[in-house]
Amino acid sequence: MTEPLRLGIAGLGTVGAGVVKIVQRQKQLLSARAGRPIEISAVSARSRDKDRGVSLDRYGWEDDPVALAKRADVDVFVELVGGDDGPAKAAVEAAIATGKHVVTANKAMLAHHGQPLAEAAENAGVSLRYEAAVAGGIPVIKALTEGLAGNGISRVMGVMNGTCNYILTRMDDAGLTYEEAFAEADGLGYLEADPELDVGGIDAAHKLSILAAIAFGTRVDFDAVALEGIGAITIEDIRRAGDMGYKIKLLGVAQMTGRGLEQRMSPCLVPDTSPLGQLVGGTNMVVLEGDAVGQVVLRGAGAGEGPTASAVLADVMDIARGVRLPTFGQPAATLAAPKPASAQSPGAYYLRLLLTDKPGALAKVATVLGEAGISIDRMRQYDHPGDLAPVLIVTHKTARPNLDRALGDLPGTGVVTEAPVALRIEEV
Repeated sequence: MTEPLRLGIAGLGTVGAGVVKIVQRQKQLLSARAGRPIEISAVSARSRDKDRGVSLDRYGWEDDPVALAKRADVDVFVELVGGDDGPAKAAVEAAIATGKHVVTANKAMLAHHGQPLAEAAENAGVSLRYEAAVAGGIPVIKALTEGLAGNGISRVMGVMNGTCNYILTRMDDAGLTYEEAFAEADGLGYLEADPELDVGGIDAAHKLSILAAIAFGTRVDFDAVALEGIGAITIEDIRRAGDMGYKIKLLGVAQMTGRGLEQRMSPCLVPDTSPLGQLVGGTNMVVLEGDAVGQVVLRGAGAGEGPTASAVLADVMDIARGVRLPTFGQPAATLAAPKPASAQSPGAYYLRLLLTDKPGALAKVATVLGEAGISIDRMRQYDHPGDLAPVLIVTHKTARPNLDRALGDLPGTGVVTEAPVALRIEEV
């Protein structure tokens, strides 16, 4: 009989418990598809007595994930502890050092330490797999490393944080303020213990930096991601963008340009008729553009017990079948040192201004934009009570330094009464 593949699972939160449930529930299916039994030898978590909705009686127990990683009866160490350093990283390093394959959902660890961990795994002849680390149940890592391996990738973009998409969707469809939608998401348990990881764009930026490394053959460079969260988005922006045919999304974009590798995670406007514009709730979407295949759109649940556990098992199954791939799609030693883009690629922008309603106000704004080399595509002024007039402007494509110059000069016109809002419009 073929020897079983034995798992050691560290971390028994939502995802870890979900993995245990699938292994127990789908025992025959997994064995048939993998060509060998999939079994759990031992587990590790902070509390042994917590009720996780699944029986752990038949498994060995380790209080220390590093001890679990070193056990002789573990072939694959499944790291679901989380955190970019500390016990998670120490346990993964111990597993690799003792010849264990590793499956992880830890995007923070890979974003900060992906290169040395990949080199260590490849030198040890073991796999380091992480489908669950990016976009939950969407098989985007497999898509890049396998399905699109024959393509030169020109751009990767997407909505990679379901919590942010939920908040922006609720602001749009229910007319909630940012603070109200944030509180609702918090009450539903959608936010991380540190909410800034979600609404500050950090979680999504971790994922983007990993995808960029695979797509463009570079080392992971999280520190080079231009990062802006959704905390400054107002219901006014949601409504005004909608009036002009756009939705606001926290959008990650990575592309290789003549200026270097551009990586940015920021609120952007996308056409409301586009797949990204129609994405609602906590769903994720990743768009991949290849020279041979064109545009591929992947949509699905970006978090949660079932989708994330499903992604963990996908990696386990590959290991059981004997599939061995370099961590980032090509040998880690061949990954290029990334050259961060010296400037963002040109783009169109949405500007929201509040002007003093007096003759010549719009002319002064147009003059400042023109002197900065920015031309106006569309402009809309709304009916208003009192002497302050809300004005929306959509620009033609311009370089970001030109926009920054204009934003700096607008207060000097004497007609702009509050800081302008500027959001990039992304072509999708």
